[in-house]
Order: sequence, then structure tokens, then C-alpha cells
Amino acid sequence: MQIEALEKAGCEKIYQEKMSGATENRLELDKMIEQFRKGDELYVWRLDRLGRSLKHIIDMVLSLNEKGIIIKGLIYFHYQWSAVFKSYGFSS
Repeated sequence: MQIEALEKAGCEKIYQEKMSGATENRLELDKMIEQFRKGDELYVWRLDRLGRSLKHIIDMVLSLNEKGIIIKGLIYFHYQWSAVFKSYGFSS
């Protein structure tokens, strides 16, 4: 279902981990980040698929944002995330 949604969103390349997101080494995630250039868009099924913990997700979003990467979630949990991201200076 997640892959199909990403394909329908027009994603050109889909990176998929074969193990738990809680795993420290995420080779596909690292490979994906290396490929990004300023202005690229990162689509994720949900933001929680991006990291191991809330802190890790926030750090990743901030790091990618600083590099000019646009992050788009296909499914939003606005009520959960808006306060967190507002505290980091993002608008909802």
C-alpha cells in the first residue's frame, strides 16, 4: 500500500528498507540522502517512517531542510506534528 501510494504520487525512485526502522544502520536511507540535491522533494508515507524516534525525525527534517530538500508526507497527522514543528519554526 505504501509503495503504491508513492508511485501514484509520481515518485521517480523509491528507497525501501528491508529491516526495522529502529535499526541503527539504515543503508537505504543513507543512500537516499546522498542522492539529494537542493530543490529535490522527499515523499514519505508518513513522517514517522523517516526516523527511529521523534528526536531523530526532527533532526532529519531540520538537516534536510537546511540542504533545501522539500519533505512531503502522503498521510498527515497534523494534530500530532504541528506543535512539534511549530516549536522548531516551521509553519503548518
